[in-house]
Amino acid sequence: MKKRPQVSDGFFAALGINLIFDLEWTIPAWLLLAAHFIFDISLWWFAGAIAIWVIGVAIKTSVFSWLVRVGNIPDSPKENKNPYSSSGYKPNK
Repeated sequence: MKKRPQVSDGFFAALGINLIFDLEWTIPAWLLLAAHFIFDISLWWFAGAIAIWVIGVAIKTSVFSWLVRVGNIPDSPKENKNPYSSSGYKPNK
């Protein structure tokens, strides 16, 4: 019996890799952290920007993992209609 795939099968590894690859999208958050120290704005802006970044990457990773699962559904066997094969396509039946 095949094991049913779980949501966590490879998701967290892919999420970690995607977080590393998408580090440049945290630049606004780091600018908000610098603004916290320079202009004394709330630190919650930095935390919110990081949270939005992590949620966005998690959504992207979940969509990609869903697309991979959908693409791996095997097709049912079809009738051989090749006229040149020995056992396929018999027009005079």
